[in-house]
Order: sequence, then C-alpha cells, then structure tokens
Amino acid sequence: MSRRQVEDYSERDLQVGDPDDHAAGPTAVAVSIKRGLERMGPVRTARTLLELNQAEGFDCMSCAWPDPDPGHRAIAEFCENGAKAVAEEATTDRATPEFFTAHSVADLDSHSEYWLGQQGRITHPMVRRPGGTHYEPIGWDEAFGLVAGELNGLDSPGEATFYTSGRASNEAAFTYQLFARAFGTNNLPDCSNMCHESTSIALQESIGIGKASVTLPDLLSADLIVIAGQNPGTNHPRMLTQLENAKKSGARILTINPLHEAGLTRFKNPQTPKGVVGRGTKVSDLHLPVRVNGDLALFQAFGALLVEWDALDHPFLERHTTGFDAWCDHVAHLDWTQVEASTGLTRAQITDAAQMLRDSRKTVFCWAMGLTQHRNGVATIKELVNLACAQGNIGRPGAGLFPVRGHSNVQGDRTMGIWERVPQSFLDSLQREFGFDPPREHGFDTVDSIRGMRDGKVTVFVGLGGNFLQAAPDTDVTTAALESTRLTVQISTKLNRSHLHGGRTMLILPTLGRTELDVQDTGSQFVTVEDSTCSVHASRGPLDPASPHLRSEVAILTGIAEATLGDRHGIDWAGMRADYRRIRDHISRVVPGCESYEVNARRPGGFVLPHPPRDSRTFDTDSGRAEMVVSPIEVLHVPDGHLLLQTLRSHDQFNTTIYGLSDRYRGIEGGRRVVFAHREDIVALGYRDGDHVDLVTYWDGDDHVRCARDFRLVPYDVPRGTAAAYYPETNPLVPLDHTASGSNQPASKSIVVRLTAAGSRECDPEGAQGSVGSDDRHKSRPEVRHLS
Repeated sequence: MSRRQVEDYSERDLQVGDPDDHAAGPTAVAVSIKRGLERMGPVRTARTLLELNQAEGFDCMSCAWPDPDPGHRAIAEFCENGAKAVAEEATTDRATPEFFTAHSVADLDSHSEYWLGQQGRITHPMVRRPGGTHYEPIGWDEAFGLVAGELNGLDSPGEATFYTSGRASNEAAFTYQLFARAFGTNNLPDCSNMCHESTSIALQESIGIGKASVTLPDLLSADLIVIAGQNPGTNHPRMLTQLENAKKSGARILTINPLHEAGLTRFKNPQTPKGVVGRGTKVSDLHLPVRVNGDLALFQAFGALLVEWDALDHPFLERHTTGFDAWCDHVAHLDWTQVEASTGLTRAQITDAAQMLRDSRKTVFCWAMGLTQHRNGVATIKELVNLACAQGNIGRPGAGLFPVRGHSNVQGDRTMGIWERVPQSFLDSLQREFGFDPPREHGFDTVDSIRGMRDGKVTVFVGLGGNFLQAAPDTDVTTAALESTRLTVQISTKLNRSHLHGGRTMLILPTLGRTELDVQDTGSQFVTVEDSTCSVHASRGPLDPASPHLRSEVAILTGIAEATLGDRHGIDWAGMRADYRRIRDHISRVVPGCESYEVNARRPGGFVLPHPPRDSRTFDTDSGRAEMVVSPIEVLHVPDGHLLLQTLRSHDQFNTTIYGLSDRYRGIEGGRRVVFAHREDIVALGYRDGDHVDLVTYWDGDDHVRCARDFRLVPYDVPRGTAAAYYPETNPLVPLDHTASGSNQPASKSIVVRLTAAGSRECDPEGAQGSVGSDDRHKSRPEVRHLS
C-alpha cells in the first residue's frame, strides 16, 4: 500500500487570499525542494533534478518548452512544475497488488483525483474482470493474449481506437501507429485533438506545416514578442527565463489574455540575485485584458491599423502570399463598434498595441489554448498568420509563429504518425518500408472516438498514457461511452480516474517513466522527443525502475502487436523491442526530415527538423504560397443572467495531473472548486463573495442539463460577463458537439453558464426536466453573429 498517508481534501479547507504579482522567486525553489523531499527523498531528488533537461539526461515529462543549446544550460534547467512532475513520477510510494486488494474500484472512485495520483507507482499488470469489484494481478503474457483476443474478435479493425498522450516517446509513438495501421485502422486520436488541433489545421492550410516557424534564439533577437491566450507562469514556466533574456536584449512584450496572470506581470528568476532579493523583471510592456473569444476581432483590428498606416512588407506579400487583396479590403471595412463589443477593449487600447506591431521589424507571435479552444479557433490562428504575413514575419530571424505546445512530446507524436488523418505520402512511405498497404480512409479523432464508443461502433479502447476520461469533454457522456466498451487498456505509470470507468474488462499495463533506466536484450536504451520548436533530442532516465515487473512503452506495444498480429506482414516486433536503433532506422526512412535519425539524435542537444517556411520561405500549400484568408468576426452574445466560462489550470497541476492544492498565483489554497468572476457580475447576479453555486449549461435545446456542482465564488479581475474555473472539474460542462469549426477540437474556453445556488433542484436529474423551460435551455447556447 501507499507509504505516505494522503487524505482527501475538503473544500471546507479552501482559503482565498490576494493573487501574487509575480511568478517564481524563492518560493518556487522552496516548493520544488519540499515536493522532491516529500515524494522522492534527498538522494533521488538530487539525482533526478540535476539530470533533468540536460544534454545527457532525461527530458521533462511536463511541458514541451525547448532547451537551450548544451553549452548554455543552467545547472538547474527546470522550473517548479517540472520538479513537481519529476517528484510525481519518481515517488517512492507504490500501488501494489495489495493496495488494489484493499480498495475496490468503487472505493477508489470515491476519492479525489488528487488522492488517486498520490498513491504511487503501479507495480504489476492489473485486470478488473467482467463482473469483478476489484483489480487483480495478471501476467504479461496473459494480458497480451487478452488484448489480442478482443482485437482479433472484432468484426472490423475500426471497432478499436488507439489513444496517445503527449508523454509517449517518438520510438513508442512510431511503434504504436505502425501497429494500429498494420492491424487495419487509422483510429489514432491523441491529446493534440484537445489542445492544439486548431493550430495544426490552421497552420497546415496557411503555411503548409502545422509547427512553429521559430527556434529558441529567435526570441532573443526579436523586437516584439506577442503572447496571446497563454499563461507561461503556470503552463510553461521556463519560458519566463527566455522572456527575461529577450528583454535584456531590447525586446518589448505585448500580452493578450482575459486574466492578468502573475507570469504575465513580473518574473523573479530564482537563479539571479535580482530574482531572489529584488523586484525581478517586468514581463509585459502592455497588457490587453481581452474578453473571452475576442481575439479574432482584435487581430483583425490590428490588421486594419497596419493597412491604414501602410506598415506592411510589400515585397514579402508580393512574392510569398496569396489572398492579400481580399484580406486588405476586409479589414479596411471593419466595424469598430463590433470590435469593441467583441474584445471588451477600447479603440485607444487596441491602437496602442497595434503601434507596437507597427514599430517592430521582427515580431514573434506566441499562443496556446486560449486561442485554440473556441468555435472559431482555426480562424483565429489563421488571422495571426495574416498578421505575420502582412509584415513579413515568417522566415525572418527573430520573427515568426510560435504555438507553445502543452505536453512534452505531443508534437513528436504527430511527427511520428499519430494522427487520424495522416498525409497519404506518410502512408506511402509506410507501405514501402513494411510491405503492407495501410488503411487510407481517415480514422476517429478524440471526439469521434467518444461518439463511436457511445454509439456502439467502437468496443475496444487502448490508451498509451494520459487520463483520457478527465482530459476529454462532456465527462458524463465520456464515462458512459467508455463503460459501454468490451475492453479498455490503460498503459500507465500511476492511478487515475480512467482506470475506474472502463469496459467490461479493464486492464492496466504499468510502464517505465522518463526518469527510469530502460534496459532491453541488447542493453541500455534511450528514447527521443521533439519540443515546440521542432528540435529532436535524446532522453535517458537515471533511476532503477519502480518495480521489476514494469515494461517500457515499446516493450508493451510490441508485445501487444506480436500477440495480435503474429508474423503478419513480416514486421520484426521482437527486434524493435530488443534494440530501439531498429525503430529509429525505420523512422529515418519513413518520417520526412528524419534521415540519419540515429546519428543526429545522438548529438548533444539533438537536431532541428526542417521547416520550409522558416528555412527558405517556401510553402507546401495548394498555391505554393502562404495563404491569407478572410474570416468573418464572430461575436458571442451571451444571454442576460449568464456568463461566458473558460476552463484553465491551477498552478499546482499539469493537464489532468493534480500535484497539490495550491494556486498561490491566484490566491487559492486548499481546494479547487472555485469560479472566478468579476465582482460587479457577482453582485448583479444576486450573489456575494464566498457564496457557493452550481454551474449549469444546456446545449442545443436538448433535455440534458450539464452541471458542475458546488463552486465557491471568488471575485477576480476578469472581463465583465466572463468567468473562469479549473478543469477537469468543469469538463462536464463542455458539450461533446461544442467543437472548433475545421478541427473538431473541444471549445472548452467558451461555455455559456448560469449560476444557481449550490444544491439547487436544477442539478437534480429528476427535477431538472421541469425547472427550466425550453426557451431558457436554448439561451444557454451563445448566439453567434458573423460580421463581414
């Protein structure tokens, strides 16, 4: 059983204080050390943290922020949340078979997500058999045979779906997609479907590649850095060091976000005297508190002013773009009244920000899920591309497009072929390399996989890492969908909610973590990952495995493949398991830009994949140019008595992993069920600071009330008419069909909700039917007005 006694938290312990006015500082060091000592002890803490993000060490399993060149890395090349991530994985606590004997699935499900994550590393393969109440141990061979039996018993390969978390290595991702396609399906959803899919689609269609057009040194030579819909202090803390260095080099920073987060205000670098005893570095030169979903209108207003001032790069536009004339005409006729209504900003505020763009010769545009998780997420990213093209900020040193990815190798997974709509050229390469014709039709993404399970079209779910149930939208629908399957397989390091709501048979296959040695038949192995700037590098864990019964991701996947496919297609699964160089050899011939992969990956610091727009201003689009497109502004009109809710992370979590109960940057301690709203909105809706409310939403006039219960109201500096709350607690409010046009990505940043008193009858399934009329249900979906 777990060595440390961890109690479930009670929201009665929740305390609300003043938000911090800075990120990091000595407190971040203290928290990092404390978490490490609590979870790992002194020796493991020192051993892991000193090798974290080092050239011969292991890659952080949290965010995908790029590393400096090997000669320019700090001794402590990690942030507070990276240290927390390592402590979570390298913990000395263990969830043994005895732990699962002591706790039924129902008992485990009664605990919080935080408690589940603190029970330690899973040590043995475990199975919950049909009709069973507990997990019990299972041998590896029997587990592989169980999976193979279910897969081979399907009427069609498309009845299985294979999900991937961004934690998987390139070697595991390549093996996984190879197995899925050799089995006969392109059902390869991944976590990118829920975070940056709008980016991938928008950039692919606009510039021919769905990745960043900058490298880390570009930040240091930029004149202006725009940070939109991103909170680096919590989600990508190491970015703050590069922003500080950029400011020392003369860069200015424009931040655009509904919340004025601590990491957008000031950075106290704990590795410098100024950051320890001084005030640190001011991050934002100008902050725009844009209204939720107002970014598209804001970017078009920027474009209108740049056109008016003729602050354009005409040679670039003439040589490298198409669609400029139509875009220019569109923004020249912008309705500023509607822009102000959509953004919540004044024309004067917008003009001040646009002047920063006008005066910059080299601008880097950074963004994250604050832009992508909207119905118009694809259009919003394309509008950023329009701005970059207008001033020639693609393929210029110190300038470019920088989608900052969330999970550590989510971009590498996509490069390796984890995509339900992978290009035909990739499938052609697989066919040449392995001699079988992979399926050509598009598969299911995350949302379509949930629909498929819900509708009985998918009966086997395999998850390579992650916590699918808590990451996905519409939690009740997703729960029922998973529970309707015949088999769910979770390849995991630690316990999470997805292990408790699955198919008739539920299987947990415990895997090695990034911190651990990976020894196979030919000796010690390393794996590779790709960061947000297309840099690929090696990762080698230093610790002995948490249990002798663990297997690597590659070993688990090849074991399933052997049991399921046998010698079909003649693929040497055993050889790839024994020596990962064989996988990298295949990668070098299948994946574009990965020639000489083994040699390049062994270089200290790795190598950078090619990026035609960045490298040569060439664009693999239909026109052979960067595509500038016209998108109508969408103004969300929220009904009276409602708020527009965005979901966000606490500072003490990474994605669905809850590290602790402290969001000190926002003044929250001891709990998570809070909803941040403007003080005047709280009063106007008839509530007071500290009241407890339920959050309610309806979708498309259906009869299903979506409710998140018992949240404490916290007055906060957010735009009027908007609110914010943590996920996954608010994921039940995100309708499965509320997705971004063009990318099918859940639109979790714009949910119309009403507040009701906590415990109201409206959240009672038996009482909800008659509590609100159909007209009110209809109003809970925002009215979208397109403005030409």
